[in-house]
Amino acid sequence: MTAWTLAQRAAKMNPSVIREILKVTEKPGIISLAGGLPAPQTFPIESFAQAAAQVLAHEGAAALQYAASEGFGPLRQAVADFLPWDVHPDQILITTGSQQALDLVAKVLIDEGSRVLVETPTYLGALQAFTPMEPRIEAVASDDEGVLVDDLAAKVGSGADKARFLYVLPNFQNPTGRTMTEARRQHLVERAAELGLPILEDNPYGDLWFDQPPPKPLTARNPEGCIYMGSFSKVLAPGLRLGFLVAPQHIYPKLLQAKQAADLHTPSFNQRLVAEVMKNGFLDRHVPTIRALYKRQCEAMLGALEEHLAPLGVSWNRPDGGMFLWLRLPAGMSALELLPRAVEHNVAFVPGAAFYAQDADARTLRLSFVTASEEQIRTGIAALATAIRETTA
Repeated sequence: MTAWTLAQRAAKMNPSVIREILKVTEKPGIISLAGGLPAPQTFPIESFAQAAAQVLAHEGAAALQYAASEGFGPLRQAVADFLPWDVHPDQILITTGSQQALDLVAKVLIDEGSRVLVETPTYLGALQAFTPMEPRIEAVASDDEGVLVDDLAAKVGSGADKARFLYVLPNFQNPTGRTMTEARRQHLVERAAELGLPILEDNPYGDLWFDQPPPKPLTARNPEGCIYMGSFSKVLAPGLRLGFLVAPQHIYPKLLQAKQAADLHTPSFNQRLVAEVMKNGFLDRHVPTIRALYKRQCEAMLGALEEHLAPLGVSWNRPDGGMFLWLRLPAGMSALELLPRAVEHNVAFVPGAAFYAQDADARTLRLSFVTASEEQIRTGIAALATAIRETTA
C-alpha cells in the first residue's frame, strides 16, 4: 500500500463549520438561517444573459483564452472608479473570490510562528485561510463599535515578535453584523499608523446598507498602511467567484506572484462578463433593490425575535445593513448543544464559537436573514424558540 506523507500544514486545515451545517440544510423542510448565501432572486440573470451574448459575439476568443494575472484591464478600471477614494488600476488585483485574496495575503505576509491580530469574534473563513501558514492568531477585544484600540496597542508587540497585521471587517461584520463607528475607525487608523501595524480590511458587505452608507473605509484614510478586499459575490452573484484586492505598490508584486502560482488568473470570461454588466451604472440601479429586500427581511427577523425570543432571555443586535444578526442565549446554554434540537424542529443556525480565535463564547450564534423568505423567517424563529424552551425545560 502506498504511504502518503502529508505536509505538517495539512494538519492545520479544518473543515468549514458553516459548510458542514449547510449539509444539514439539505434535509427536506429545513429552514436555513445558517449560511450567508445571497438571495437568489437578487441575481441579475437577464442582464448576465445579455452580457454573455455580447461578450461571446464580440470578444469570444479573448474571453475563452488565458489572460493577464492582474485581471482584465477594464474591470480593474471599473473597480477603481467604483471605490470611494483615489485608486490606480495598477493597485488592483482581481481574485477568484475574496477568499482567494485572504489566501494570497496569508502566503505573502505570514511565517510560521508570526503573530496575526483579529477582532473578537471574526470571520471563520479568514481563520481558515491564515491557519495553514501556522501563525499565532490572537484576538483583540472588541465591542459594539469595533476593535478596542487600547487593547490592540497592548498586543501589537515589537521587534521580531511584532504582529504582522490586524484583520478587520468594519462594515456589517460577519458574524456579528456590527459596524465600526466613525470615531473608532479614525482612532484605529491613526494608532495603527503610529505603531507601524498594517491593516487588512475586508469589505464584502459594505454596499448592503439599509438607510445610510457606513463611514469611509479604513484604507481610504491610510492607503499605504492597508490592504483592502472586496467582492462581487454579494452585489452580483457568488457563483462567478470574483473578488479583488487593493494593495500598496510595494506589496502588490508579491501578491501577484502568489496569484500566478495559485491559478494563473481568474477566469477571463467571468471577468469580461462582469465588466460588461457594470457598464452604464448598472450597480447604482441594481444594488438598491438588494438593500430594500434585505432591510425587509431583517425587520421581519427582528420582529420575530422580539415576539418569540425576548421572553426567553435571548439578546441580539440590530444591524444597519449586511446579512447577519448575532444572538446570545441565556446563561448556562450552549448554541452548539442547541443546534441538534433546532434541526429536529426544522431550523438551522451557525453556533458562534467557531468565529472566535480565542476564548469562545458558547452562548452566541449567528442568524442570516437574507436567503429565507419573511414567512420562513417567522416560522424558523418560532421553531428556534420551541427548541430553546425544550432545552431549558
